Amino acid sequence: MTARDREPLTSLLLYHLFKWSVVSPVLHGYFRGRIFGAEQVPQTGPLVVASNHASYFDPPLLSNCVRRPVAFMAKEELFRVPVLKQAITLYGAYPVKRQAADRSALRAALRSLQAGWAVGIFLQGTRTADGRVTDPKLGAAAIAAQAQAPLLPVSLWGTERLLSPESSWPLPMPVTVRIGTPLDPPRSKERAELQAVTERCAAAINQLHAQGR
Repeated sequence: MTARDREPLTSLLLYHLFKWSVVSPVLHGYFRGRIFGAEQVPQTGPLVVASNHASYFDPPLLSNCVRRPVAFMAKEELFRVPVLKQAITLYGAYPVKRQAADRSALRAALRSLQAGWAVGIFLQGTRTADGRVTDPKLGAAAIAAQAQAPLLPVSLWGTERLLSPESSWPLPMPVTVRIGTPLDPPRSKERAELQAVTERCAAAINQLHAQGR
């Protein structure tokens, strides 16, 4: 099967509709967003977008800033809800079984890359309190190695402060997104090679994050 260069046209149109009507106005208005390095994002071809993770707002903000739709994993239960299933599928989400997340995520991400999507992976797998990557996982590198897709390091700065236990509404805190230079995919699937590329990606993200606002 020949890989597509872009995601389906319907998904691309919906992405731009959601971006310009909701996400971008909120990012630039309410969160006073800054974006650096967007010109470094390949706009076609397979791409693994690897970032830190500190907030539920991270997926739409990241996809908005790289200027192309990004497919993220979502828990399988969401795909059992009528209408919601169709909606999140059009936006690139793919189901993952929580009890077998690593295996199912790998297969689903590879299918998305084959279909022309950029795939988003949070390098640590879970949210961190300060937004830094301290315990990176090998998943992003493994997917990049399998698909021979470049890794794009991205830092989301400030998103850890958007939600507060004292407020049911997101706080108007400043957000900065910095996009680094794409990294070549691992040359093999050997663990040592995946580890080396993962560490380079984590270091790039943390260096971008350290630049702050």
